[in-house]
Amino acid sequence: MTTLQENAETPQVAAVIGLGAMGMGMALSLRKAGFDVIGIDISADAVSRFVQAGGRSASSIAEAAKEADIVVSVVVNAAQTESVLFGAGGIAGVMRPGSVFISSATMDPAVAGKLAAQLEARAVHYLDAPISGGSARAASGELTVMASGTKAAFSAARRALDAMAAKVYELGDTAGAGAAFKMINQLLAGVHIAAACEAISLAAKLGLDLDKVYEVITASAGNSWMFENRIPHVLAGDYTPLSAIDIFVKDLGIIQDMARSERYPVPLSAAALQMYLAASGAGMGRDDDSSLARLYAQLSGASLPEKTR
Repeated sequence: MTTLQENAETPQVAAVIGLGAMGMGMALSLRKAGFDVIGIDISADAVSRFVQAGGRSASSIAEAAKEADIVVSVVVNAAQTESVLFGAGGIAGVMRPGSVFISSATMDPAVAGKLAAQLEARAVHYLDAPISGGSARAASGELTVMASGTKAAFSAARRALDAMAAKVYELGDTAGAGAAFKMINQLLAGVHIAAACEAISLAAKLGLDLDKVYEVITASAGNSWMFENRIPHVLAGDYTPLSAIDIFVKDLGIIQDMARSERYPVPLSAAALQMYLAASGAGMGRDDDSSLARLYAQLSGASLPEKTR
């Protein structure tokens, strides 16, 4: 496969599919870097906000992909990624030879490899490129990208990666390696959030000053990035979803499947998964993942801060 040549006078066209908390920031970071960016989302409000910020819209993902040198897919999972590529109205048949599909969804590594093979058979590059860092870093172009793919795929995606990420880890020449690294990250992230929520809710049950608990723990050995990042949501009583409970129902479920296939025990992530499942079953699935603290509080009778208007 060949790589599209960059024209110094004409900006590269990037299509971003999925303008959620992460995708919007990534699309805006591409705009800031000089790309001509087309944003696509099922939410008309999200598309409108992006257009107001200087981006473009399209009537369909296929229309956007026809123009694009680079397609960045920021959907939720493997099923949505496969639908974007090969479902009804999918883009695999309209992407130009030499263009690149950057897949940022968290998924089973084997699925990433399968999708890459299918797309590369059409002379389109596939970069397995899951992301980490949260919406704030997405907006500032400072994500961490765990990427794997052919040298040609990296070459085609390079300018976009530089625009969206502070760190790009090149983890191999085969799609699926990036996905595997991301799943290790998600195992840790899911367990750390559960532990942070368990700890702050226990502190509440003990009647401790929660603001002081946050101050002390973030200066102590028990701190984690997730404790420092998520517990302010609990202290504010604000569970507006920045990363939802159901994300970890999905991701820790994938971890269980991967571990089972390897005959590998993962008891900590299995226990955490049960808490996310319980929170989802209690109606919190679309709320912020720090809602695990609310579940612990409901189970124990602990009192957590409520959002002030």
